[in-house]
Amino acid sequence: MIVAIDGPSGAGKSSVSVEVARELGFACLDTGAMYRSVAWQAVHDGIALDDAQRLGEIARTYEIAFAHEPGNPKPVGVSIGGVDVTQAIRTAEIDRAVSPVSAEPSVREALVAQQQRIGRSGDYVVEGRDIGTVVFPEAPVKVFLTASNEARAQRRVLQNEQRGVGSTDFEEVLADIIRRDEYDSSRAASPLRPADDAVHIDSSDMTIEEVIAQICDLVRERS
Repeated sequence: MIVAIDGPSGAGKSSVSVEVARELGFACLDTGAMYRSVAWQAVHDGIALDDAQRLGEIARTYEIAFAHEPGNPKPVGVSIGGVDVTQAIRTAEIDRAVSPVSAEPSVREALVAQQQRIGRSGDYVVEGRDIGTVVFPEAPVKVFLTASNEARAQRRVLQNEQRGVGSTDFEEVLADIIRRDEYDSSRAASPLRPADDAVHIDSSDMTIEEVIAQICDLVRERS
């Protein structure tokens, strides 16, 4: 069974997905880490982020793999081409690079095929921006999780403070979130939008526990 959770950056998709998976006994498929890995490889190799041909080659030829531990729904590591990039893909530089990379059709085609192969092999909670619309349109549970710009910026600042990477300036983070929303919503390839049958959840004034409970109840109803 696939539980698809889509939404804009900073809405809490990653944290919610992990805890929903833990509650249900599912695994997480971190599609965002796959796109971030391709972005990291491009930056590492000095490839321009508008070089469609080279970006597509990276996505097709570099194997992206996840490391798991028993009982933990979240991958504990990610590598591309055998290089561990678990921490390297979570920097502000990759935050900025991942949108143009993920908008490249050849990159999306290569990674979506891998995501579908992995996801259909078991029970997964999958979060991203086009999971319910493109990657798993047949998913029985689709959620579009969002929050106000200000709430998302504050959460991202706190997250960056806790992990010690990325900007902790609220105005800078807010501007980046707004910019990224505009880019992701207007791109030609798989723009950010809710699936027609997605359940909308605005988490601005909700605790993470309330969001998790609502999604788990939805999954149990449709199992």
